[in-house]
Amino acid sequence: MRASGELAELARKVLPRAAYEFYAAGSDEEISVGEAAAAWRGRRLLPRVLRDVSSVETGVDLLGTRLASPVLAGPTAFHRMAHDEGETATAAGVAAAGSLLVLSSRATRHPEDVAAVAGPWWYQVYWLRDAEITRRQVDRAVAAGARALVLTVDAPYVPPRATSGLPLPLPEDDELCRSVGIGTRLPGWEQDPSLGLDAIGRLHRMSGLPVLVKGVLRADDARACVAAGAAGLIVSNHGGRQLDRAVSSADALPAVAAAVGTEVPVLVDGGIRTGTDVLVALALGARAVLLGRPVVWSLALGGAAGVTTLLDSYRAQLATSMALAGCARLADIDGELLYGGP
Repeated sequence: MRASGELAELARKVLPRAAYEFYAAGSDEEISVGEAAAAWRGRRLLPRVLRDVSSVETGVDLLGTRLASPVLAGPTAFHRMAHDEGETATAAGVAAAGSLLVLSSRATRHPEDVAAVAGPWWYQVYWLRDAEITRRQVDRAVAAGARALVLTVDAPYVPPRATSGLPLPLPEDDELCRSVGIGTRLPGWEQDPSLGLDAIGRLHRMSGLPVLVKGVLRADDARACVAAGAAGLIVSNHGGRQLDRAVSSADALPAVAAAVGTEVPVLVDGGIRTGTDVLVALALGARAVLLGRPVVWSLALGGAAGVTTLLDSYRAQLATSMALAGCARLADIDGELLYGGP
């Protein structure tokens, strides 16, 4: 598997400058972006020995769906800036790897088109000021076959980000652009800053689907979301793109996982760049991880095949790291693998 820095640099060379900056940028001073991967690398492992690891199984069950590994493709916007086929190529690549795609509500392909080539997929939701727009987006995703919804809750406003300000090379499909709010400055398309815990139940009743809450970094918020009906939590600081200096996902994960125990699955994203990072995340209490920028870089470089290669590489490296740590199954991974504990 290519090192994350090498992958990003190769993608930078093939992407339009504005597109690369959009994907890569963090907010303000980009402190959280810079700390994300280092927080995983700072953890040390205590491998077990004399365990039978002649066969290693990386499969995981998530909300009733069996996946080849606990490495998912997280929600990122505007994939047609990275590849002509956009999210349909991403979805095909994820499906070929036996994984799951979380489709962004800022996708540049319609949910039906993505569903036609995808394996299992979830749909990411921003609750907008105009709730009817949110309802239409959710209804369309449900009709297309989404298996769960991911409500992003850490973005009541969008802060300044470290880009050149160049116009984004977005597709010229007017109908599609309107359907996801691209290019509009209408207030109804802005995220609703008054959103509260009741949105979790409202979204579940609206869709009939399980609702995972993305953007949780605190134990008290985690408990409150589960009490309000969340079917899962995603520990995330939005890739360092919202509140700069927000704690890294790696550092926030242990307290969130401990707060909810086994009530609901806890997932995590942010700075996960190797299969060994995945092992650390699972030892800290995550059920699965999501990749953001690495998926976009791989899409830009190799289309669907590039995405498949990326996910297969993570799975292979996870399996190797599990074997070296004395773990034949995901259930063998726990906090005792971590030097100093979670």
